[in-house]
Amino acid sequence: MDYLTGKEICEKWGVTHRMVNYYCAAGRIPGAIKKGNLWLIPADAEKPEDRRYKEGKSHDTDCDL
Repeated sequence: MDYLTGKEICEKWGVTHRMVNYYCAAGRIPGAIKKGNLWLIPADAEKPEDRRYKEGKSHDTDCDL
């Protein structure tokens, strides 16, 4: 099985390195293993759903004042 580092995955998925670390630590990426301070993630892993937003809710941060 081929593995990618957290940095390679963050570039592939378009998220920050911190988010990739969070996904791994929370167990949301099946097959991810930690070697020292480095996460190794299967190359065919799918990006987990972003749970910070509810479905149907706007992600727009513009404020009409």
